[in-house]
Amino acid sequence: MARKRGARLDTNAVLQTAVDILNKEGLQALTLSHLAERLEIQTPSLYNHINGLAGLQQELGVLNAKLLADRLSEAAIGKSGAELYLAVAQAVREYVKEYPGLYLSTLRASGMQETHDPRLQQEEERAVMIGLAVVASLGLQGDDAIHAVRAFRSLVHGFATLEVAGGSASRRIVTRAFADSYRRWLLVCRRKTGVYDGCYKTVEFSRSIFT
Repeated sequence: MARKRGARLDTNAVLQTAVDILNKEGLQALTLSHLAERLEIQTPSLYNHINGLAGLQQELGVLNAKLLADRLSEAAIGKSGAELYLAVAQAVREYVKEYPGLYLSTLRASGMQETHDPRLQQEEERAVMIGLAVVASLGLQGDDAIHAVRAFRSLVHGFATLEVAGGSASRRIVTRAFADSYRRWLLVCRRKTGVYDGCYKTVEFSRSIFT
């Protein structure tokens, strides 16, 4: 969102304006000159808050990881089993739809970082722990749990990014495919553990959530 005229400029205001640019205009629009213009300051003044464009991208990566981990934590409260999986999957999907530019741009930037920010690592570990809790509540442990988390992340990430990239018709198609893949993944986990309590009820419930 745009900074209110006369409001105090701090690092958070810089980051929030950068997020707004990413979500509305895309990664190519996020330049220091454009960011300074949106903040109504001179470009050199940005260096009081960020360490250039690379520093900005690093801070945005940490912010994205924190926002996503917070969203997953909120979704997971008080849930277990298939209900937990449904809630977390939907939380990721909604987050990517709300912050498409931030989410996608930080994925690209994180692969180019020479050093790993411990703040970023901490937030990413929070998200991983929630993923492990999801699959553990479905009865998966050890290597099976790790593989299930990877499959879960790939499934939700893939469909969510396809959804934000397409138009309304495309989103409807992706939504139906996401729901079908969700049901199949859940049933595979249940077959692996031999635990089916509440599974089919939740699968049916997911039809109304994902359509």
